[in-house]
Amino acid sequence: MSDADLYAEAMRAAENAYAPYSEYRVGAIVVAEDGSRFAGANVENAAFPSTLCAEAVAIGTAAAAGVRSIDTVAVGCLDDDACMPCGNCRQMMVEFGVKRVIVGAGPGAVRSIPFEEVLPDSFGPDSL
Repeated sequence: MSDADLYAEAMRAAENAYAPYSEYRVGAIVVAEDGSRFAGANVENAAFPSTLCAEAVAIGTAAAAGVRSIDTVAVGCLDDDACMPCGNCRQMMVEFGVKRVIVGAGPGAVRSIPFEEVLPDSFGPDSL
């Protein structure tokens, strides 16, 4: 599956976002090492700190299915040309060894970023 296809799948996942407060709809696709894919969409809550990011939902779904190693995370936002994962989601990605992140790069374009550039000098399991 191409980067553009993964990004398009993330954009479709964003259509299921529950974002009544921010109206910022984000979707994510997690690709496990074995190629299996897991979707997530952001889920907001009136108590804002309880909101779940699309990436966290997708990673949690993958983990619940037994995935322990993730190759790629694609993130798409219906309300922004290029949205990046937040710090908490980046830290979750470290935990599962994500190798690259795919995001939008303007209308009709996608960008594949090596994870080391998304969160350089990260703290993870190898740091313990």
